[in-house]
Amino acid sequence: MHAFEVLADPVRRRILELLGLKEMASGEVVEAIGAEFGITQAAVSQHLRVLRESGFATVRAEAQRRLYSVDVAGLQAVDAWIGQFRNFWEPKLDALATEIARGKRERRNAPLTKRSGKRA
Repeated sequence: MHAFEVLADPVRRRILELLGLKEMASGEVVEAIGAEFGITQAAVSQHLRVLRESGFATVRAEAQRRLYSVDVAGLQAVDAWIGQFRNFWEPKLDALATEIARGKRERRNAPLTKRSGKRA
C-alpha cells in the first residue's frame, strides 16, 4: 500500500497522532480509537496491522501486551516525496517571514500615538 493511501484514512492518521505522543499498548489504542470513531477492536487491530506493515508503526511484545510506537521510516518516505516540492513554498515562506519582521520593526519604531491607536 502506498504511503499516502495509508495516511488517507482518518483513523490511521489519528492512531499515528496518538502514537506520536507516547508508546501505547494495543488495548489503549483500541479504547481511544473505539471511543472516538465508534469502531470495533477488530477494526482497530486491522488499522494497526496496516500501519505496521506499511512502515508507519512498530510493535514490540512486553509479556502479554503489544506496545505500538511510531516508526519514522514511513514518515521519512512521505517527507522525501514532499521534499521535491519544498522549493515551491520555501521562498514564499521566507518572503512572508521578511514581511512579518518588517511589520514588527515598523510598529516598534512608530510614534506612540500611532501605536496606541489614538489621534495626535
